[in-house]
Amino acid sequence: MIRFLLKRGPQIGVAVASESSLPIMLSRWENGHVEVTDPGYRRLFREFYGRTNEELGFPPDLLSESTEELRDRLVIARGVDRETLDLFQSQVNSIRGSDKRFGSLPVLDQLNTLIGQMEKVRTFSVNTASRQRLAATLTDARTLAGWTALDRGSQVQAWQYHEDAKVSAREADSPYLLAHAAAQQAVILLDIGEPESAVELLEFARYVAENRAPSLLRTWLAAAHGEGLAAAGRHDDALRAFDEAQSLLPANPIDPEMPFLLLNDAHLLRWRGSALLRLGDHDAINELEAAAQRLEQSPASAVRGQVGMLTDLAFAYAAAGDSRMAVEYARKARRLATQIGSDRQRRRLANLELPQSGGSGVA
Repeated sequence: MIRFLLKRGPQIGVAVASESSLPIMLSRWENGHVEVTDPGYRRLFREFYGRTNEELGFPPDLLSESTEELRDRLVIARGVDRETLDLFQSQVNSIRGSDKRFGSLPVLDQLNTLIGQMEKVRTFSVNTASRQRLAATLTDARTLAGWTALDRGSQVQAWQYHEDAKVSAREADSPYLLAHAAAQQAVILLDIGEPESAVELLEFARYVAENRAPSLLRTWLAAAHGEGLAAAGRHDDALRAFDEAQSLLPANPIDPEMPFLLLNDAHLLRWRGSALLRLGDHDAINELEAAAQRLEQSPASAVRGQVGMLTDLAFAYAAAGDSRMAVEYARKARRLATQIGSDRQRRRLANLELPQSGGSGVA
């Protein structure tokens, strides 16, 4: 076996070839470096390292080589049928199920791989219906990836995922997906202390959906708006938004067309309790405790939501002066946050301040 480095440019890696393959791959050996001449091998190097010909030290492709490569990619994209499109969506749903049970740790790498696969197919597809369907699934995958990245504590990465999701939602010609991506992106603004900007983005999301959206999405958007209004200190407006959300909640809060929405009475109660906590309302404890009891018996609850609720309860009891209960909930929240890799909630818990009396001290 003969080892060789690519000619010119930064050293990317070391390739290995058998002597019998050298006449096909190489044209000459110069100063310990080898020039790769075969177009097929050049393509492999470009795809493997994600670099251009110039970066790898290869000469520019001849027109015929570039044409053949484009034709190959068009053929692959043309072969994507409805079954393949269904498979892509089913993979996103499967990863979502893993995220719901185990949190962000095993999810983001899987999503990045899947997003890359779908993006390659979409880029070289000329069929409008296929592109729209791929764009819709890409939006779903990107919003899930963005939420996962936010939970890992990477706010810039989370923002970019949502920006990409809004672009693909527009190609999918789906105001519902666009509204969901924009509203979820507003949570990032809340996390960094920009509530007024978050409210503006949430108002845009509700405008995009308007009355045309299914009631489940309108419920979710109204509750998200209520959370933003609470963060901005607009008490009455926030409660009105949650009242509207409650009135819109359908009797059967499951829509197979929107698997990204997890919402029922218990989730809505938890969300309202979290908003009351932001507003400094003492009813926050009662609503969060009631939500906790109901979610314990709900098979539809998600582990990330449980961590957020426990963290909210720790802050609510601390604000009420009950150090003992604040410590108990903080410990539960921290344990679960560590299990699922939620840096977002661990950061929140690091800022928990316990009252000076009536409790045990350290959370």
